[in-house]
Formats: sequence, C-alpha cells, structure tokens
Amino acid sequence: VQLQASGGGLVQAGGSLRLSCAASMSTLEDWAIGWFRQSPGKEREAVSCISSSGDSTYYSDSAKGRFTISRDNAEKMGYLQMNALKPEDTAEYHCAVMFSLHDAVPCFPSQYDYWGQGTLVTVSS
Repeated sequence: VQLQASGGGLVQAGGSLRLSCAASMSTLEDWAIGWFRQSPGKEREAVSCISSSGDSTYYSDSAKGRFTISRDNAEKMGYLQMNALKPEDTAEYHCAVMFSLHDAVPCFPSQYDYWGQGTLVTVSS
C-alpha cells in the first residue's frame, strides 16, 4: 500500500489549500482515511478522519469549522480542504489509512496502518 499526499505549500493567513491523498490499494472502500500533522518539537496530532463509507467524520477542535475532509472511493482519493488558515496550522501533513469495515472513525495515529510521506503547509502571518 502506498499513499501519496500532495497540495501543501506557502499561503498567507486566511488563505486556503486543498490537500490530496492518492492511494494505491485495489480498493479504498474498506479503509478509513486520516489526516495528521506534525510541526517541529510537537507530537503528531490528528486533524481529521473519515470512515470507510464517508458517512462519519471527525475533526479536531482546531479544524472544526475551517477544514473539510472528503473522499472519492472510485478514484481512490482522500481530500482535506483547509480554509481560513492560521500560522498555527503550519506543519507537515500526512495522510494515513486504517482497515475498517465499520462506520466508526477513530482518529488516533497509532490506529492507522499505512502512512504517506508528508506535504508541508506553511502559513505566513
């Protein structure tokens, strides 16, 4: 399984970015998708996760109201639309997948099976 995250970049505070996560497995339908981020000196933290069906989502407090997670199982893609970005959103963002036949959407990094390389998001003030 390979995951390829993209879409990061440099943006001014208040701007938007859309992160994408391309998955290589034969089907994405049995996998929950999570977005996590890590900045220097900090632990990796959950940003948002979506169940395998797409019916359930989780957002961290910092992401609520600003970020939207979505997925396209047919295209084997996951997305994270980030609006109203703040300097504190600056981090390396990783997508990950967790095998899940249920509609629950846990969002702890330790529960995720496969990880992609990060894409760097830098928000300037």
